[in-house]
Amino acid sequence: MLCDRPKNTNVRLSLPAVCFVWQIAMIILFGIFIRYDEESDAHWIEHRKHKNISSDIENDFYFRYPSFQDVHVMIFVGFGFLMTFLKRYSFGGVGFNFLIAAFGLQWALLMQGWFHSLDYTDGKIKIGIENLINADFCVAGCLIAYGAILGKVSPVQLMVLTLFGITLFAVEEFIILNLIHARDAGGSMVIHTFGAYYGLSISAMLYRPNLDQSSALHGSVYHSDVFAMIGTLYLWMFWPSFNSAITDHGDAQHRAAINTYLALAATVLTTMAISSLFQKHGKLDMVHIQNSTLAGGVAVGTAAEFMLMPYGSLIVGFCCGIISTLGYIYLTPFMEKYLKIQDTCGIHNLHGMPGVIGGIVGAITAAAASEAVYGQEGLINTFDFVGDFKDMVPSKQGGHQAAGICVAVCFGIGGGVIVGGILRLPIWGDPADDSCFDDEPYWELPEDEESIPPIVQYNNHMRNKDV
Repeated sequence: MLCDRPKNTNVRLSLPAVCFVWQIAMIILFGIFIRYDEESDAHWIEHRKHKNISSDIENDFYFRYPSFQDVHVMIFVGFGFLMTFLKRYSFGGVGFNFLIAAFGLQWALLMQGWFHSLDYTDGKIKIGIENLINADFCVAGCLIAYGAILGKVSPVQLMVLTLFGITLFAVEEFIILNLIHARDAGGSMVIHTFGAYYGLSISAMLYRPNLDQSSALHGSVYHSDVFAMIGTLYLWMFWPSFNSAITDHGDAQHRAAINTYLALAATVLTTMAISSLFQKHGKLDMVHIQNSTLAGGVAVGTAAEFMLMPYGSLIVGFCCGIISTLGYIYLTPFMEKYLKIQDTCGIHNLHGMPGVIGGIVGAITAAAASEAVYGQEGLINTFDFVGDFKDMVPSKQGGHQAAGICVAVCFGIGGGVIVGGILRLPIWGDPADDSCFDDEPYWELPEDEESIPPIVQYNNHMRNKDV
């Protein structure tokens, strides 16, 4: 892991070749496997009559599409602009986010379809609006991983990361949700924990001992932080939709939105307090405001649809604001110095630790569930105690929830080590140590931006000099 990086060779895979080959492969695979489900097919009118459905408004599209819109904005605008904080890597931050998401959602529809939506009568994957939401969720895990290696890899490496990341995601999601029978509506375990440790493991494998050669560009300027804050606000506003998008219609979806809304609000206040408290002169650090204010949304994800209670949501948000902010101040520099993990965006503080906390909160909340709180039918409906799990009791469900955390961490770390080893191969065209965090190697830049003088004062997401 800590050996010298392999030297570049003249044999490199080009971005145009990879994009064209991949898109042709997708066209072929979609032609073989993908079809519309019964609610998006032209036979819907016959399905309506057969099922005695009285109106088109009962089509799942009208229930799910508003949430899909919000999640879609989070993926492309929220995550994209959140990564524009680097002073010379804004094109790469938002542009490669666009590439990963568009590339990954196609593969996600196939991978998740084979596990969840395959019609064994004809061997086809039937997709509808819920599949589109789940594909965006799948892509989110890879975008989280991207944050750890932002500015240090080539676009081809990002496509390889996404290809394997979505494959791993589909497998661990199936194990956690179907085999273990854990509930994870907002993806604290399946999305955030997996994505964070997948990205951190890859970052460790791609460790650059000479990254200080790009230290002048490893930071932000005033306008780049403003653009990143746009991403933060989109994520913050739409996170209730993210956590409630695929929950059961009715009370579960309603409850998930309320719990997320409250946790996010509490996180903002504690983040502001801790950031000011630990900075010289009581000033706020924009790094903390851009990232730690979102940690409550991550941590409440697993338990979002449970009877967490409004005060419980505030407690989760309160704790995560503290933990995430302190992570940026103390833990990120420690990880770089001693664990050789160069976490550009601090994903361990925003997604890793809050994701694990979310899994723990979900396990405790599930184990403490009772008929007095949920009602008999509410308990069965919330935890899906039907079929093979009809005899499940809440205390045992709590154990299954805890097992889900372990699976997510193991897949993230194990998969990241393997994929990181693959990404070390000298064929991907990754930037040199002195060209990291710079758009110039991969983008045509405007003339007036090509000769910016060095900026001495900058914010750095890896070190906090004011503590």
